[in-house]
Amino acid sequence: MVARAARATDLTDLDGAVADCFACPRLVTWREEVARVKRAAFRDQDYWGRPVPGFGPPDARIAILGLAPAAHGGNRTGRIFTGDRSGDVLFAALHRAGLANQPTSVSADDGLALRDTRIFAAVRCAPPDNKPTPAERDTCAPWLHREVELVRPTMRVVVALGAFAWAAWWPVLRHVYGQRPPTPRPAFGHGAHWSGESAPTLLGCYHVSQQNTFTGRLTPAMLDDVFTRAKHLAGVA
Repeated sequence: MVARAARATDLTDLDGAVADCFACPRLVTWREEVARVKRAAFRDQDYWGRPVPGFGPPDARIAILGLAPAAHGGNRTGRIFTGDRSGDVLFAALHRAGLANQPTSVSADDGLALRDTRIFAAVRCAPPDNKPTPAERDTCAPWLHREVELVRPTMRVVVALGAFAWAAWWPVLRHVYGQRPPTPRPAFGHGAHWSGESAPTLLGCYHVSQQNTFTGRLTPAMLDDVFTRAKHLAGVA
């Protein structure tokens, strides 16, 4: 898989390779079981049931790094943060920030387009209980590393959604940018900020999970603040 990721010449090539990955047996079994059994509300739909590629333009200046696709969201629709309530919250915020052309994301063919922003996940398959293992994270890392390499010329800011994504960024810093991660690692928190030489600025944001948004731990205003900062730091008008 490392060699296959490295051979990807552009994002289209990479996305196709990602969607054909079978490297993690537990994740393959889970994503296919979910796609076969389905949720009752979606029983008449065909599930994607495969790894979910990134989404957004190749010249993005802002990257949003998530944890993994949702079982009945991205794993169903084939597009990251699409078809679930987390995506409803995220894309509404991106639309308010002028980074998405519409506030909803319901299917891969709904006309959604991102501006100056690309979204991808540390782990590309839906994991049981939304909890990938460290081994699965590490196995999936070559896809993330190559995606960052391909958008590196323009990417200026990374917004890490949650502590898992925040931790997943440090190996990218070493592998793609040739920089030693800071010691000790900066602690994750909403609004956390790290900057290094010749590498994108890293911003922390609570994950747009229902647990965070339903309880008010993450509010629309808090998301708006993060994307306002991201746009400023990335030089996006």
